[in-house]
Amino acid sequence: MKISVALAAYKGEKYIAEQMESILCQLGENDELIVSDDFPEGNTRGIVEDFASRDGRVIYLKGEGKGVIKNFENALSACSGDVVFLCDQDDVWMPDKVESVMKEFENGAQLVLHDASVTDGSLNVIKPSCFSIHGANLSFGKNLVKNTFVGCCMAFTKELLAETMPFPNGIAMHDWWIALVALKKKRKTVLLEKPLILWRRHGENVTGGKTTAMQKICWRVKMISALAKI
Repeated sequence: MKISVALAAYKGEKYIAEQMESILCQLGENDELIVSDDFPEGNTRGIVEDFASRDGRVIYLKGEGKGVIKNFENALSACSGDVVFLCDQDDVWMPDKVESVMKEFENGAQLVLHDASVTDGSLNVIKPSCFSIHGANLSFGKNLVKNTFVGCCMAFTKELLAETMPFPNGIAMHDWWIALVALKKKRKTVLLEKPLILWRRHGENVTGGKTTAMQKICWRVKMISALAKI
């Protein structure tokens, strides 16, 4: 099975090289790493294009400058693999991530969510398990109320991706949408209770900011409306 990695970047020059190195050493010669850069005027572009000049599996795309959801959508639209991994710019993949996740797809999984070790900016482990924080579960109802699917820990089949794209306008986050579609349609979803990335939380992450109660209500209304159409 061909693997695509969809990486959404935005001013990622501080950490992206380390992340890409941890990914590429696990990919096969026919796999691909798609990087959509939402700030191509910055220094990230040069780093990624340098990788691309040396490794044909790396593909650089200019983002649309419309935020993280559209940036991921841009990367995902270019993916040609049988299995797609979501990826952030500032984490580090553990050496057995791809092998561990692909075993689940070989056993019929359509979406895999694995655990992560939460670290600070220097990769010192703060919490050994992301699952223990988010309470990962496979309940459609519970995840509609509170999302427990973290995108950088997700991979899914091209068939599931096709069912989720294009992303509806107004949704809170792409990973939440993909997870809810999979759970609603009862696609085989696996929780892999093994930390397979160092999830770097350094205070400058693009996602994970605070939201108001009204924002949360509006997101859920829009999500329910979009789910009703599929």
